[in-house]
Amino acid sequence: MAANHTGKSHSHSASYYVKVWAVLLVLFVISVCGPMLEIRSVTLITAFGIAVVKALLVASEFMHLRGEKKYILYMLMTMLFLMFILYFGVAPDVGTGGGQNWIRIPLEGASSIPAHGGHQ
Repeated sequence: MAANHTGKSHSHSASYYVKVWAVLLVLFVISVCGPMLEIRSVTLITAFGIAVVKALLVASEFMHLRGEKKYILYMLMTMLFLMFILYFGVAPDVGTGGGQNWIRIPLEGASSIPAHGGHQ
């Protein structure tokens, strides 16, 4: 029996995991049937909303992250901080669209781009 850092047991019976699997299966069916209605907003809600719910369910139940909330918050905040540093570090260069290393590809066809170094 596994124990987390607080000493509490977090093992579940096989029927518990079967129930979680059944919920994931139902959410999967809903996310597959959503685009069949051909309503864009329903498709977006089922595609992204259910994907987030499924990811949270898998992370909390199968990866046992429910008991590690403090550490997850630290990791999430660190990841967001590093992502913003990366984004704002490269955004001024990428946003300009100019410079010596930028090649404008014509929209009508990419076949007019000359081969670099003689390679096809």
